[in-house]
Amino acid sequence: MTDDEVLVTVEASGLRRVMGVTMLAVIGVALLYVAASNPPSFAWLVFLLGVGLGALWLSVRMWQATSHKIELTEQVLRCTDGTVIAQVCDIESIDRGFFAFKPSNGFLIRTATPGARIWLPGLWWRAGRRIGIGGVTPGSQSKTMSEILAAMIAQRSLRP
Repeated sequence: MTDDEVLVTVEASGLRRVMGVTMLAVIGVALLYVAASNPPSFAWLVFLLGVGLGALWLSVRMWQATSHKIELTEQVLRCTDGTVIAQVCDIESIDRGFFAFKPSNGFLIRTATPGARIWLPGLWWRAGRRIGIGGVTPGSQSKTMSEILAAMIAQRSLRP
C-alpha cells in the first residue's frame, strides 16, 4: 500500500446535497418574500433582508462545497479541492460522542497545531485546533472514516 492511496472517502450524496441546498434556498426566498410583501418596521426589514440574503448565499456556498470529497490516506486527511485538512500525525483525538460539538452525521478532530479558519458548509470546517467533518454527508461514511482514524491514532501510540 502506498502512502498516497485513499483509504476511505466521505462525500455528500446527490439527494442529501439537493435537499440541504433546497432547504436553505427556500428559507432565504421565504424571508425575502415576507420582507417584500408586507414590509415590517425598518429594523425587522433589515433583519429579514440580511438573513434572507445570507441564507441564499449559504445555499450557493453549500452547493459549491459539497461538490468535493474528503479523502483519508496514511499521511493526510484532505479535501479534493487540494486543501490538506490535517496531517494524520498531527491528530491528537477524535470525538464522536453524542454531546460533542460536531457536524450532523460527523465527528470532531482535535489537532496538536492550530490551522487557519475555514468552512465548507455541509462538508467540513476548521477553527483553530478543532476540525468538524460531516454535515450533509452520510453517517456511515463518517463513522467508517472516524474508526479508521481512531485505529491509526491507537496504532501510533503503541509504537515504541
